[in-house]
Amino acid sequence: MARITIEDCLKNVANRFELVHMASKRVRQIREGSDYLVYSPKNEDIVVSLREIAAAKVKQKQDSE
Repeated sequence: MARITIEDCLKNVANRFELVHMASKRVRQIREGSDYLVYSPKNEDIVVSLREIAAAKVKQKQDSE
């Protein structure tokens, strides 16, 4: 699989700050036992979470007003 870039993720996320928040939250979920949403063998949890965001498998939570 090709190298993941921030630009790949920003196609699905509004800004870099939200990307950091989403990725860190997803890493915590993976480390607590959540299954991977994309196939990514031999990668660290942060790389897997970024691949999931780039593949649009992880969505931003919409704030209800």
